[in-house]
Amino acid sequence: MPAAEAAPHAPRPVGDDELPALFSAFCVHPAVLLACSGGPDSTALMELAARWARLSPAAPALFAATVDHGLRAAAAEEAQIVAGQARRLAIPHAILNWAGPRITGSIQARARTARYALLVAHARQVGAQAIVTAHTLDDQAETILMRLARGSGLSGLAGMGASSRREGMLLLRPLLAIPKVRLIATLEAARVGFVHDPSNANPAFTRVRLRTLMPQLAGEGLDAARLSRFGRRVARAEAALEQTTDRALAMLAPEPWPETGPIRLARAAFFTLPEEIALRVLLRLLDAVGDEGPVELAKLERLLAALSAAQSDGRSICATLAGARIHLAPSRLEVARALPRRARRMGNSA
Repeated sequence: MPAAEAAPHAPRPVGDDELPALFSAFCVHPAVLLACSGGPDSTALMELAARWARLSPAAPALFAATVDHGLRAAAAEEAQIVAGQARRLAIPHAILNWAGPRITGSIQARARTARYALLVAHARQVGAQAIVTAHTLDDQAETILMRLARGSGLSGLAGMGASSRREGMLLLRPLLAIPKVRLIATLEAARVGFVHDPSNANPAFTRVRLRTLMPQLAGEGLDAARLSRFGRRVARAEAALEQTTDRALAMLAPEPWPETGPIRLARAAFFTLPEEIALRVLLRLLDAVGDEGPVELAKLERLLAALSAAQSDGRSICATLAGARIHLAPSRLEVARALPRRARRMGNSA
């Protein structure tokens, strides 16, 4: 066949020579828990981790678990398939059944919350110090697109990290640089089957709709590898900005801080900060003393704009956000725990 007509190269299975780079971070843990749904990604994770463990004397004990959310009738049978694959690999396996209220509403988000709650509890039960998930290069690209569509800041656009924590448990994602097609090629080469979850093709879910756009985006040069590279560059910038924020806070408001505040900063010094650093300083203070959860970036930006306008006019103002009270006084900026909403309403009506 002429070179111009040659078929594209088939995806290359993951080779044994690649395994140390993927899994050597496991060696600091006596045991890890592999989260395996039975789909191609997590089935390949289990196969590759088992192969690496056979080759590495320093490998930790491997455990595996499958969560049945009770959302599909076929899920119980699929979990049994995973259990059989784990037995073949000599990996202790557990099926974790969700016994809480029926998952409704935002199904994917609530199922994810339920899944991690079960996995964290089981990891602690078996003595695993980390949960390992099979997120791939494709998952990373989809995550970045989803966060871009939702208006995330830099920390969100960095995508998923190779490690993070959830409910105090370490999460490891060793396959973030591996495309899904290579994992499927790995299973095909080993003659290992996997299950298909129909929800992964359901256009009711945002991630699925974005996934269908990926071939078109790739045709314009925005493929999964390039999106992932963008995420790594954003993560690099994010780390530098966080270090600058650390230094700014050490200068303006050294810790320890009172649990409910007030935390006081010199007004003039605060407004010398670059806008991005000022936003991050405010966010740290709100997280420290507020009690209403994460702060939306757009609301934080509006707060800083109001403070900056007051600074320009030489005014003092008060505002509340995320359970915190922000007071721009003549010579300082104060952030403290706000009164409960009920107490605030009673005070306003008095």
